[in-house]
Amino acid sequence: MPSLQWFTELTQRERRTLYAGFGGYAVDAFDFMIYSFLIPTLIATWGMTKSEAGMIATSSLISSAIGGWLAGILADRYGRVRVLQWTIATFAIFTCLSGFTHSFWQLLTTRTLQGIGFGGEWSVVTIMMAETIRSPQHRAKAVGTVQSSWSVGWAAAAIIYWAFFALLPEQVAWRACFWIGLLPALWIFYIRRNVSDPDIFLETRRARDSGFDTSHFLQIFSVPHLKTTLLGSVLCTGMLGGYYAITTWLPTYLKTVRHLSVFNTSGYLIVLIVGSFTGYIVGAILCDKIGRRASFVLFAIGSFVLGMVYTMLPITDGMMLALGFPLGIVVQGIFAGVGAYLSELYPNAIRGSGQGFCYNLGRGLGSFFPILVGTLSQTMTLVKAMGIVAGSGYLLVIVAAVCLPETKGKVLGATSPAA
Repeated sequence: MPSLQWFTELTQRERRTLYAGFGGYAVDAFDFMIYSFLIPTLIATWGMTKSEAGMIATSSLISSAIGGWLAGILADRYGRVRVLQWTIATFAIFTCLSGFTHSFWQLLTTRTLQGIGFGGEWSVVTIMMAETIRSPQHRAKAVGTVQSSWSVGWAAAAIIYWAFFALLPEQVAWRACFWIGLLPALWIFYIRRNVSDPDIFLETRRARDSGFDTSHFLQIFSVPHLKTTLLGSVLCTGMLGGYYAITTWLPTYLKTVRHLSVFNTSGYLIVLIVGSFTGYIVGAILCDKIGRRASFVLFAIGSFVLGMVYTMLPITDGMMLALGFPLGIVVQGIFAGVGAYLSELYPNAIRGSGQGFCYNLGRGLGSFFPILVGTLSQTMTLVKAMGIVAGSGYLLVIVAAVCLPETKGKVLGATSPAA
């Protein structure tokens, strides 16, 4: 297929890095998304309010912002591959421990600590992938392909949720959904055997060790980079906040508003997830074809419009099933180019710090969107609250994309200045 021609042009090293990133991001997605499926059960089992359920999601996302920025700084200092392994181990261990909790406060603690590894993994894997790919015209496609594995992890969460609740008593099933989150730690062995740090990073580290490069992570706030850092953070806040507002509460909406069973909820979400995987691929291709900014604007508009149609219009269950596919395309396709884009906005020496800060500040601020939906839903319908909060996020995306520079075709040179 012509659309996959770029993959055949990758070297063995580039492919192994792509496989490592794909698998790492998939298990990251599983460990994070499994909680959204369990919210209705935890509300019924522990008597949690929707606000408390949203607080757990928000706390995990806030800690992921801290973990992501920290991982970016550490990756600039100690290497992409080493820090990637640390992050996977962190989120796998604390996801498993969540299955042993017995109260809201205990689960809040384990999910908050899980978020540190969850946030760090994305920062490291996208930088590593962007720096490894030699060809600028394939960078967004490669990074977008890696990010498409989020849909694979999301699908795995949906399948595990359905299977465990079908085979096990409810009081055991929700715990088992967390316990199995330890298995992704096995992916570390593949990474250790098959992946090495990109040459760009190795040259930058040699320059730092020799005293030629004296860059520091705080330079992302210096005059040459401050505007980029602020607007990049706004872009990511809108993307992630809009996404979290929809996907965190969608299982609850399907079960409590549409009154779908566990089986049917999983079925609707599988359609959405397949659309999400397709969206990553389509978004990655569009970013390399029409540019990063135009792609972001297009998907932001599509995400808001289809999200509102899906949840607010009086459509039949059959129409919801059909609309789940295009909804998945737009809500996930918007992320396909962001990893490559943030990597292109910063020079080598502070790339991890800059990308890690923008994306994860956006994640931290966006993390308030789910709890805001939960709070607003106390005084209005859940779907109206989702619409208001998600719409605000996608408006931020459009504003930031218009103000930021286009980086399509930019070469990541081995000795770009830290400025």
